[in-house]
Amino acid sequence: MKIDLVELLHVEIPLVSPFRTSFGTMTSKDTFLLRVVADGAEGWSEFAADPEPLYCSEFVAGAEIVLATCLVPSVVALPDVSAARLEPAMAFVKGHHLAKAALETAVLDAELRAFGMSIGGYLGATASRVPAGVSVGIKASLPELLDDVERYLSEGYVRIKLKIEPGWDVAPVRAVRERFGYDLSLQVDANTAYTLADSSHLRRLDEFDLLLIEQPLPEDDMRGHALLAQRIQTPICLDESITSARDAATALALDACRIINVKPARVGGYLEARRIHDVAVANGVAVWCGGMLETGIGRAPNLALAALPGFLLPGDLSASNRYFAEDLTEPFVVEDGHVRVPSGAGIGVEPLPEMVKRFTTSRRVLYSR
Repeated sequence: MKIDLVELLHVEIPLVSPFRTSFGTMTSKDTFLLRVVADGAEGWSEFAADPEPLYCSEFVAGAEIVLATCLVPSVVALPDVSAARLEPAMAFVKGHHLAKAALETAVLDAELRAFGMSIGGYLGATASRVPAGVSVGIKASLPELLDDVERYLSEGYVRIKLKIEPGWDVAPVRAVRERFGYDLSLQVDANTAYTLADSSHLRRLDEFDLLLIEQPLPEDDMRGHALLAQRIQTPICLDESITSARDAATALALDACRIINVKPARVGGYLEARRIHDVAVANGVAVWCGGMLETGIGRAPNLALAALPGFLLPGDLSASNRYFAEDLTEPFVVEDGHVRVPSGAGIGVEPLPEMVKRFTTSRRVLYSR
């Protein structure tokens, strides 16, 4: 393919309620979309990070700069553009995985639409629907938390994830177990909020029979996670620590985790995400698909990834109305505890022009041929 246009659209969409984690509180999805036109085919993607570098080092303004000055020029200079050729073309830029993922996904969407192929078929998906899990942020009180969990269970979610931090960990987990029992699939996510010195405290979570504890220690502390895994019974799942298939192989070799959360944006795109899936399957380790409060544009390809055979645990693949009263695509819904995998060409969904227009705050053309 030859790329004709790369356009960046800033969007800001209010959340239905504030979402609090150990690193901050979000009240809106404030990010950008990429629109790529190549040989008449149109591709879309969503940048997954936030305006501030809190979850990871990348942020909206920085990603726009690196796309405009480095990544887009290197890609449009290729004599023949395809998603498979992007990684070597962008390798000279250190890091910036989420920016690279946005560009790769938009190109992949356009490429697959040109061939009439779905991203699920391209990646090797084997399921037409995937189990729906939901992430519950840190709340002001235990009653508020229990009310939220009860509502999500009534909506059909089959797995609950609780965000935790020091001072909000054992008590909320105990309260949920006492209220909803031990048959509930329950896990927790610390988003790097603890240190190895907290091992004895984190061991208190063992009594609650959790599916996993996600990313308890800083992302660069692989050794600490390996030591923590020897001190607690709850399986450790790594998220922020895994940015490539090489990281996944290292973590498994060190026994730093027993489960991996695969976020395509965090690892540079869906091609690398599939490689991580393959590494995990080869080692007999379960993976699941994490979320970053994506709109339908980002959620659709995540669902396709989660339909691969190695994704054995429910992901953060909730309905659109979990976060947004109005989405940028037709809304995803939970049906019998599952969400359907889009089967159309490319990422399988179309942006709704009126919604994109309503929530777009600015536009910028990064390249036009």
